[in-house]
Amino acid sequence: MNVAIELPEDIARQLAAAWPDMPRRALEAIALEGYRSGALTRGQVGRLLSLGFWETQAFLKERQAYLPYDEGDLERDRRTLDQALSE
Repeated sequence: MNVAIELPEDIARQLAAAWPDMPRRALEAIALEGYRSGALTRGQVGRLLSLGFWETQAFLKERQAYLPYDEGDLERDRRTLDQALSE
């Protein structure tokens, strides 16, 4: 899919001056928002940006896009690990 974005000319010039590869930056912004909102997985972000596993991890970490993980998730993981180790 191709997506076209219309920007006011002055804003387009300002962004182009700040970002040498504006199409790539727009794609990264879509990937980040998709990941943060839960619409995309880490693997999908990597595919979208043509990054390997560790490159994707670094990309997300640099932009503080962390996997949502709360105490409930931790408790479930602990129970699963306890169960696996007792077998």
